[in-house]
Amino acid sequence: MSGSTRGLAATGMVLLALLAGCGGGGGRAGTPLLGPDTSGGSSSGSSGGASGGSTGIGADPAGPSASFAQQCAANNTLAASTLRTSTLDTEKKWLRAYFDEAYLWREEVPRVDPNLPAYSSGDPYVAMDGYFEALKSRQTTDSGQPRDRFSFTMATAEWNALTENAVEAGYGIEWKLGATTPPRRIRIAFVEPGSPAAALGLMRGDELVSIDGTSADTTSNAGIDTLNAGLFPSQAGSVHSFVFQRGATTLSRSLTSASVTRTPVPQARVLTLPSGGRAGYLVFNDHILPAESQLISAMTNFRNQGVQELVLDLRYNGGGFLFIASELATMIAGTTRTAGQAFETLKYSARRSSENETTPFIAESCIAVDGRCSDVKPLPTLNLSRVYVLAQSGTCSASEAIINGLRGVNVEVVLIGGKTCGKPYGFTAKDNCGVSYFPIEFAGVNAKGFGDYADGFEPGSGPTQRFVPGCTVDDDLGHALGDTQEAMLAAALNHASTGQCPARAAATATARAQQASDAPALQLQRHPARSNRLLLPRQAG
Repeated sequence: MSGSTRGLAATGMVLLALLAGCGGGGGRAGTPLLGPDTSGGSSSGSSGGASGGSTGIGADPAGPSASFAQQCAANNTLAASTLRTSTLDTEKKWLRAYFDEAYLWREEVPRVDPNLPAYSSGDPYVAMDGYFEALKSRQTTDSGQPRDRFSFTMATAEWNALTENAVEAGYGIEWKLGATTPPRRIRIAFVEPGSPAAALGLMRGDELVSIDGTSADTTSNAGIDTLNAGLFPSQAGSVHSFVFQRGATTLSRSLTSASVTRTPVPQARVLTLPSGGRAGYLVFNDHILPAESQLISAMTNFRNQGVQELVLDLRYNGGGFLFIASELATMIAGTTRTAGQAFETLKYSARRSSENETTPFIAESCIAVDGRCSDVKPLPTLNLSRVYVLAQSGTCSASEAIINGLRGVNVEVVLIGGKTCGKPYGFTAKDNCGVSYFPIEFAGVNAKGFGDYADGFEPGSGPTQRFVPGCTVDDDLGHALGDTQEAMLAAALNHASTGQCPARAAATATARAQQASDAPALQLQRHPARSNRLLLPRQAG
């Protein structure tokens, strides 16, 4: 394992291209794009690798990765100037060797010619990302999705800013896509408090009409490039003109991207159930370091107010630090039920089986500073035997680990919403020449040994444990989060009192009226770096 920050990837929604053939894969996080999930090899780099040779075990690495580490191409501007002493070929040798050492499915690495033009010219980052994509396994899940649709790369400086300081360039908007073809119905799902979008009065449910004069339903490649540039600015200071529709009102806004600091726990409230009991409602959006103290504060308040039920809203939470997920699970279930139990056990390839390790249910705080715990004390606990989890496609990785980990110690999880992203896999953030690489390295299982949810957890009954008792409910963009009339929250509160799910007929009719008849359910579009499990060693201060 490398460095003080180690990563476990159950990465959620990868940002891809609006139209097939417009580029995009599961890789480069610095180039987030919208669209259908084609990350099994649709990028230009991936397809180039496929044409460069037959699939199968790739050529043997030229040597151990350590022999090529931090020897960077002269024109690699992401690397420190003192490291630019070598060539792109050496960087590729390092990557091929690292895949062989680290990748969970190393036996499935395709045979790829590293000298193809797609991996040998232009921007070194683009070339290396293309080569990275080409090395990924092409196996699929039971439902036919690419199994490795989560591995990605990212500039190390951006990665550090996002995971350590909760800073991301943007407007503070979570986008949802209704369909990949017109009408796309790109809508705002969430607005970060204090962000540029919040300052201009934009709200959950606002629908995109155009960006910089280009329709949200454009079909031209140039138009799609304009949409992607506006939706996902790569740096602070980018200015774009937006037009939104809110009911009968048209809103024109000029948005300037900024370094947005995320609030991982934007809501923690006590609500009254229809039966008269008290329920805690917690919106938890990111397993980032600032979340720990906010979660502890919220759970302390819930305990002091004697809540009898908990509604944990993870619909937009793609994951983050696994120790935070473990702490939250312990605060929910209590220490009696979880003592001595595994929250999640990580299993590597056969080559690395000696590295298999277990994250326990953690019962003490950490408050990490510079990779070390600064404030270790017992966590507040609710000692609940049941929890309601609100989930959708954006619920991923460490969030799914909460669901799986609690079920592993027989806490009843009632799932309200839709199917989660399906990422029981993980990785370590490995930095080389200014780029952080995240090939999947291991799979996570709970205390009962279950981790087979590559197609996501889904509410309802089914033949496997990935089906979780609960209610299928659409994400209601017409109501604010925390509004007791919002469909998912209302369903949870009602189920806690009556044990009944809402009827689906009316909701389905509404959804069909809002979307094209052949469109999928609204899909959350987010930066892939925000959909992970990350391991942070808990070292005493």
